[in-house]
Amino acid sequence: MAPKTPTAKAPRAKRQPKVLPIIKNDPWLEPFAEAITGRHQEALNVERRLTSEAGTLSDFANAHKYFGLHKGADGKWTFREWAPNATAITLIGDFSDWQPSEKYALTRGDNGVWEGKFGARAFKHGQNYKMLVEWDGGRGERIPAYADRVVQDPETHLFSAQVWAPKQAYEWKVNDFVPDTKPLLIYECHIGMAQEREGVGTYDEFRENVLPRIAKDGYNAIQIMAIQEHPYYGSFGYHVSNFFAPSSRFGTPDQLRALIDAAHAEGIAVIMDIVHSHAVKNENEGLGRLDGSYDLYFYGDHRREHPAWDSLCFDYGKDEVMHFLLSNCKYWLEEFRFDGFRFDGVTSMLYYNHGLGQAFGGYGDYYNGGQDTNAITYLTLANKLIHQVNPKAITIAEEMSGMPGLALPVADGGIGFDYRMAMGIPDYWIKTLKEKKDEDWHPTSIFWELTNRRADEKTISYVESHDQALVGDKTVIFRLIDDKMYWHMTVGDNDMTVARGMALHKMIRLVTLASINGGYLNFMGNEFGHPEWIDFPREGNGWSYKYARRQWDLVDREDLQYRFLNGFDNAMIELVSGVYNFQSLPIRKLWEKDDDQVLAFMRGDLVFVFNFSPFKSFDGYGILAPGGVYDVVLSTDNPAFGGYGNVDEAVEHFTLPDPLYAPHGVEWLKLYLPARTAMVLRKHGPKRKSSKK
Repeated sequence: MAPKTPTAKAPRAKRQPKVLPIIKNDPWLEPFAEAITGRHQEALNVERRLTSEAGTLSDFANAHKYFGLHKGADGKWTFREWAPNATAITLIGDFSDWQPSEKYALTRGDNGVWEGKFGARAFKHGQNYKMLVEWDGGRGERIPAYADRVVQDPETHLFSAQVWAPKQAYEWKVNDFVPDTKPLLIYECHIGMAQEREGVGTYDEFRENVLPRIAKDGYNAIQIMAIQEHPYYGSFGYHVSNFFAPSSRFGTPDQLRALIDAAHAEGIAVIMDIVHSHAVKNENEGLGRLDGSYDLYFYGDHRREHPAWDSLCFDYGKDEVMHFLLSNCKYWLEEFRFDGFRFDGVTSMLYYNHGLGQAFGGYGDYYNGGQDTNAITYLTLANKLIHQVNPKAITIAEEMSGMPGLALPVADGGIGFDYRMAMGIPDYWIKTLKEKKDEDWHPTSIFWELTNRRADEKTISYVESHDQALVGDKTVIFRLIDDKMYWHMTVGDNDMTVARGMALHKMIRLVTLASINGGYLNFMGNEFGHPEWIDFPREGNGWSYKYARRQWDLVDREDLQYRFLNGFDNAMIELVSGVYNFQSLPIRKLWEKDDDQVLAFMRGDLVFVFNFSPFKSFDGYGILAPGGVYDVVLSTDNPAFGGYGNVDEAVEHFTLPDPLYAPHGVEWLKLYLPARTAMVLRKHGPKRKSSKK
């Protein structure tokens, strides 16, 4: 019997790759689909590799529980450090009179991991220690990479790790906190410079003195800078040395926990300004040459040093670096209950050239091969991990290039941030204040700048952050009023420069807040027009703390006009926060006329009207709006906010029909608009018919 001839099968159709939503929703990205899909797939591949044994990213990101110094349930101690280039490591400290002892020597294991097991009496809470690391051709004292407490000796100024194992663990008072941040209203702050005295503030001082102010001001989140330990105070916390150690210059870890606990009790979310974009170059305090090598955590070639920041750049392509940084994210979320992170310097991470000297004029600039796929993968997995650990966590990217998809979910082909900083807005306001006369301010330009963003990505809008307040720059109020702030901020002083400055300060903030599509940010003190700049103690100023503090007494004094600006800030924050999901309401432009310098737009039942003209006041100015009755609910001209009271807030405004516009469902809303003022009106129903008895 002849063998059967096998039946030929039809060729199987090649499966088409899934089109990611980021591409589907933006046709302009279609030419770069291969690059976008490739990045997305690379992140999934790396995640699969990292979690092949662990299970999930959260299971993988536990390096801080394995490395470093830990006290077991039996009271005994274990220490581990990854240092493959080392030939010997010994722990030295108070317990050994800072002399090497065989008793505290570590043993090398697999993959360059050094380990030591010690008895219950080997270390005591509060003792200082370091590693004495030896390598071929050298040796040096090093602080462990996973040290969770680092302190500076007040006499020698040298830093050491500190054994931190208090008998009583911190008992949280608020459990299962869920932030209510719709909209997200952030008060950016710095613990050390938040106090009024000349010196370094503490976690306790902030909790007792500043946190109540923030709660009263109505903000629902604080973004704390400079938490990770940094040797140089004047670096503003951006040259991090010890990534797992909360800065000891502000107090103890439990005092930080108490601050976060107290914020949660006030309904305030706590966001940490996290620095994973680079690290301090210091070798004795930081990760630089921890085991004698140059490429342990950082690139070993020309990419090792950041050309602009005098710092070291992480090698995100190493699994051990991913392990370190991802674990760092989980550590702060779990150990201190932070509600999320603002990632600093994301632009620097995304590009091989760190975005320096590059103009991003089109989509091609984001997909030209100059992007660091390893860094993009890290940021993608960091966002996945953070939301795995805490689904309600908040992540914000400080990024200026405008890379598409940064604040899109990973499943959609994005990098996964919840928000991105709208960094063009403060730049726009500074440029306007520096280069344009008041009469040349155009509402069309203002509205376009404040609303020019990708429809599918949420942003954090802001007039100014700490960047604009630093020495060498100027805050908005200082650009407006300058040195007249020193002489003419008394109530009753009618200096015209101050009057102009206060009016524009309020208007700029209101139009920026009113147009948000995600959140709003204010740096501490700017809400009341804090004078002068921030200048940390340094050699150039004689190590003075005069400008590294906040002068709260200025806003507390009844005889100064700072309280007017603060009062207005409180009022506008209260108005917007009282509208659930305000940031998601469509913005409907009602009117913009550059000749008159008038802008009006509507969100929900609120109408925001601005007259930027420095000279023209308008009586009976017509704006086309939905028919109904409108009440004034906020005015920059209110005397309680330093205004002149020219807007009668008790008057109800009835719209007037016009046959020409009736098909469009709008009528004329006639208003009195004083020069250089803004108002907010609320539509509260249809027009009432007059009744006759």
